[in-house]
Amino acid sequence: MNSEYQIIKYKENQSEIKEDLVSIEEPLEMIIRYKKNNDWIDNSISITMRTPKNDEDLIIGLLFCEGIINKTSEIEKVELLGHKTGKFKLQNKIRVTLNNGENFDIKRLRRNFLTNSSCGVCGKASLDSLEIICKTKINKDNPKIKSSLIVRIPNLLKQKQSEFSKTGGIHASALFNQEGKMLVIKEDVGRHNALDKVIGYSFKNSILDTKNQFIACSGRLSFELVQKTFMANIGLLMGVGPPTSLAIDLAKRFDITLIGFISSSGFNVYCGADRVLK
Repeated sequence: MNSEYQIIKYKENQSEIKEDLVSIEEPLEMIIRYKKNNDWIDNSISITMRTPKNDEDLIIGLLFCEGIINKTSEIEKVELLGHKTGKFKLQNKIRVTLNNGENFDIKRLRRNFLTNSSCGVCGKASLDSLEIICKTKINKDNPKIKSSLIVRIPNLLKQKQSEFSKTGGIHASALFNQEGKMLVIKEDVGRHNALDKVIGYSFKNSILDTKNQFIACSGRLSFELVQKTFMANIGLLMGVGPPTSLAIDLAKRFDITLIGFISSSGFNVYCGADRVLK
């Protein structure tokens, strides 16, 4: 699934307004229903961000990989729940009813999941809850980044990605100042983990100067990456890959400049173009 967004496309130091297709990202609350002592019990086990398609495959595969089910006959039914909500009118709850509930251990399952109850079950709820949780006010004017620096970012990242050069299967996040000096770079198989490491290191060592710094990532820009950037009070996030729909919505809501599809010849600005200098 995708949606069309208006962007400013830069190429060879020229810019133009275009329409761009963006992959949709929305939360999915996953619920397990099982019977204990003749009573039906519903338990929310996780909220995950996903592209809204094949939700049934997603939750069945998850339960199988966690050893909760061993064969499809243990599933009585799978159903999407709730009203169609949010920007894309989606049902963002899914429930699996198990017919082997007497053997189901909810405590063991919970140990394997991080359930984020504040996330909500639609994109708007996610944005609203984040605004309540964090009182951060992003500086609307800074940092200012030259377009000539932006097109160099993929190469600057690649030069310092020691593990990527070995495996090709790892993500990187880095903190730069607005002059292009790389202050911190961290790698991890999870793109969110890599950014957590950058922010944690920078916070621990008191090097965050958010008016003059930005974050760059090696891959796709998801809602979680924009959320972490926002929580760190940084006003500009860029990546080699594209952003998702909810990443753009979040960046727009909190005045974050979001730049994607960076290459040596150009990049796309999805919002916050005032921070980009020609």
